[in-house]
Amino acid sequence: MQSPFRRSTLAALRGFALSEQAITLIPSAADYRRCLLEQIASATRRIYIIALYLQQDEAGQEILDALYAAKQARPHLDIRVLVDWFRAQRGLIGAGRQPGNSAWYQAQHLEYEQEVPVYGVPVQTRELFGVLHLKGSVIDDNVLYTGASINNVYLHKQDKYRLDRYHLIHSAALADSFVDLVQREIIASPAVHRLDLPQPPTSRSLRGEIRAFRGQLKRAAYDTSTGITDNGELRITPLLGVGPRNALNRTICDLIASSESQLTICTPYFNLPVAVTREVNRALKRGVKVDIIIGDKTANDFFIPPQEPFKVISALPYLYEISLRRFTRKHQAAIARQRLNVHLWKDGDNTFHLKGIWIDERYTLLTGNNLNPRAFNLDLENALLIDDPQGQWRQPRAEEVAHLMQHTRRVGHFEELQTLADYPEGVHKFLRRVSRVRIERLLYRIL
Repeated sequence: MQSPFRRSTLAALRGFALSEQAITLIPSAADYRRCLLEQIASATRRIYIIALYLQQDEAGQEILDALYAAKQARPHLDIRVLVDWFRAQRGLIGAGRQPGNSAWYQAQHLEYEQEVPVYGVPVQTRELFGVLHLKGSVIDDNVLYTGASINNVYLHKQDKYRLDRYHLIHSAALADSFVDLVQREIIASPAVHRLDLPQPPTSRSLRGEIRAFRGQLKRAAYDTSTGITDNGELRITPLLGVGPRNALNRTICDLIASSESQLTICTPYFNLPVAVTREVNRALKRGVKVDIIIGDKTANDFFIPPQEPFKVISALPYLYEISLRRFTRKHQAAIARQRLNVHLWKDGDNTFHLKGIWIDERYTLLTGNNLNPRAFNLDLENALLIDDPQGQWRQPRAEEVAHLMQHTRRVGHFEELQTLADYPEGVHKFLRRVSRVRIERLLYRIL
């Protein structure tokens, strides 16, 4: 049985009422790119783009050009772009010394007559220990929610795509709540500075402001005072969290603990926090059918083909597979009874970036949270919880899960997953070395 306390806790969350027509599922990365461009072109009041990064490539240029064109056509538009402070000022991992996207933002600022401010948001004094992982862009009264950042692969601009979830939600109250948080808690902070202007302050000079900003974020929340608690209608609740034991983390655990018959989880990096693993184990014990959708290690965005030179970052997909093998070995009996179903996704050379939770036929969590220790302890995360007590949104919800299940295969036995002995030589040597010096546990916590 589910815990009545957990359900009552979820029911007490304030959310904004929705009609079933207010949520539109966007099926693919290419469709999301088209939708984003259409929304920007038609905006009349405000455009707030929030992403881990806006990359200098063809897709990034297309989006930035669209923002400048919208501002030029309607100078009164309130346009803001928020990206992670550190990610914007470094090059791609493994690509050597590069100026980073901030140099591109500054060049674009000089090229155009109108201003499109790009704010760098530092969540921690070092990128390794926390980044801006907020999701959800606001265009007028619409919220475009996805875990995707902005570059060629996330937007399927060229030949490859990175699969994510994409939702367009029409709700003035939700959009206002998102914008209010950005203005009140983020842009107003002395730690946040524009990256499209020349000579932004150094990270070292902002250490005090960044620490104060992180402390402030731990107390922050979306304003849902105009929302409602559970009244039997469809509603959506924005959630925010940074640092251990935050409100978003607690809600995720409450959701899993409330499951009665069906629990579905998506994560690109199988490295569940202890609290989540505990609740999944309890759900299995009480007879809940659990489905976990994960990318095959070769569909991980850190995967590097074995024939290419070894890089430390390329060991990550193998670490996640080791974690998954331990989990499936422990629950092999549940797998045999089809109480636990692990689905590995693979579609050619494309990659997998799905996150989210579905509980019974009532709750749906849209989030960029990877459901790993880093997300639960370090990064600034958010989510949208859809509560559908009458099943008004049941069909689109089921269609989304079925769509995400495409290109997956079920793991019938833990021995189908490779072991350390099967890995490429460079990966094998590295993982043996970190295991001997007990660094493996640290890596699971921060990557």
